[in-house]
Amino acid sequence: MDLTTLTYIVVGASFALYIGIAIWSRAADTSDFYVAGKHVHPVANGMATAADWMSAASFISMAGLIAYLGYDGSVYLMGWTGGYVLLALLLAPYLRKFGKFTVPEFIGERYDSRAARIVAVICLIVISFTYVAGQMRGVGIVFSRFLEVPIGVGLVVGMGVVFTYAVLGGMRGITYTQIAQYCVLIFAYTVPAVFIALQITGMPIPQIAFGSTVQGDSVSLLEKLDQVVTALGFPEYTSGTKGFFDVFCITVALMVGTAGLPHVIVRFFTVPRVRDARYSAGWALLFIGILYLTAPAVGSMARLNLMETIQTGPVGAPDSNLLYDERPDWFRTWEGTGLLAFEDLNGDGRIQYYNDQNPEFAAEAEVLGWNGNELQVDRDIIVLANPEIASLPDWVIALVAAGGIAAALSTAAGLLLVISAAVSHDLLKGVFLPNISERRELLAGRISAAVAIFIAGLLGYFPPAFVAQVVAFAFGLAAASLFPPILLGIFSKRMNKQGAIAGMLTGLLFTYAYIEFFKGLFLRWAGSPFAEDVAENWLFGVSPEGIGALGMVLNFAVALTVSRMTAAPPERVQALVEYIRAPR
Repeated sequence: MDLTTLTYIVVGASFALYIGIAIWSRAADTSDFYVAGKHVHPVANGMATAADWMSAASFISMAGLIAYLGYDGSVYLMGWTGGYVLLALLLAPYLRKFGKFTVPEFIGERYDSRAARIVAVICLIVISFTYVAGQMRGVGIVFSRFLEVPIGVGLVVGMGVVFTYAVLGGMRGITYTQIAQYCVLIFAYTVPAVFIALQITGMPIPQIAFGSTVQGDSVSLLEKLDQVVTALGFPEYTSGTKGFFDVFCITVALMVGTAGLPHVIVRFFTVPRVRDARYSAGWALLFIGILYLTAPAVGSMARLNLMETIQTGPVGAPDSNLLYDERPDWFRTWEGTGLLAFEDLNGDGRIQYYNDQNPEFAAEAEVLGWNGNELQVDRDIIVLANPEIASLPDWVIALVAAGGIAAALSTAAGLLLVISAAVSHDLLKGVFLPNISERRELLAGRISAAVAIFIAGLLGYFPPAFVAQVVAFAFGLAAASLFPPILLGIFSKRMNKQGAIAGMLTGLLFTYAYIEFFKGLFLRWAGSPFAEDVAENWLFGVSPEGIGALGMVLNFAVALTVSRMTAAPPERVQALVEYIRAPR
């Protein structure tokens, strides 16, 4: 059986499973649709939260970042896991005790303000659509390569599957679907890692292989990788190039952004009891850790495999680079997606893969007659292409395709549901039509989800950047806008609606403007040559991925200052804060 047919069977079987679960767990009322009836077991909720969390950025793009950034990529590991500690300690049990459906509903009632609720909805929609753009790009990448269909067709299929189980099942359907998706994605991620670890080091456990000796060599995997990349002019894999303050800010933005993401927070509204919310966070961290502790090994082995495939001899030797006409099959198939491209700049028929920005190669580049790296590799293909580069069996490659789609769709569904809830529950019922019936609210929620899915498909077809970068921006926006009013709403009785609104708007606008200025997301869609990332002009040396940390500080400062300059909240609001904070 050829790879394409096998992939269709594996992916099709996973889709049938998801849709079957959605039909079985169809939402009967708004409680089912928004919070799965609040009766999900903490272990099951932890697994669903892990699937909701481990998006296309985790499955597809994170190891690609680690493969290229090396030590600098560790900020994503620390940030994207450390946030669950903040959730478990500072937010989850208190929000569950509050007992409502959505984050904007908490903010609206805690601050006794419709305006605060509307601002929270705006923040939620901006964050969620930024995040979902990365997920739908991941769906498009997987479909275009493994199912050999245009990205547009792949997106339509993915949108159809999400529509079925998100609109039909709501949070109840999504929860049980995500449990199945977690099983698919974690199996798809770890099986190839075991194969490749055994192939390179002889050790089947990837986490141990990460520090083991390469077979047929006397050096460890990381030492070998350092030798290979430095010989080609790249920085040492095990040494960082980012500034300390930038690394700190990125880590903080990712951690705090995790604790402020609406689609993650809402998962803790689905458990039966307050203490179950804390247990859910612990279980989620355990399930997430299985993949995140594997990712460094996957990234390093993928980088080594890629380098050794292209670089077949000593640097500078006439036959050191692979002949383009002799490129392997995986190279040809990924070329077809446009995510891997070769341009023979010096006309020698060989694939030059040096760091063309390194001064050591400037003279050589001039002698060879080429200016720039001849091979361009999209970071988002590293995990997906790794099994093919390593010549693993076809069933493993098909499994990876199913895992990548599961990761993207699980998070997309959670994001689309919180967008739907924000429109139908927070805006329609909470602001404009407070007397709307439950049946009509449920219908409005499903219509909102359908519209959100359509917009998500457009964002996937016209992606603003690679997956992990887009997702990092969403975390920064969440850290700068929603986290401060939620935290202060739980722990500060003096915090009022004026401070919360001013803080949210300041944090959101500052962070978004900074990202837009330096990354030019919308300008890039238009093909503008001016949308360049100028690092020397960064504020305090902080990159757009880390600016959410400064946006959060600005939010806290503005919120606390404004609240002290205005009247204290009513007594009943302060009593609500006391109630939320009580252990029982």
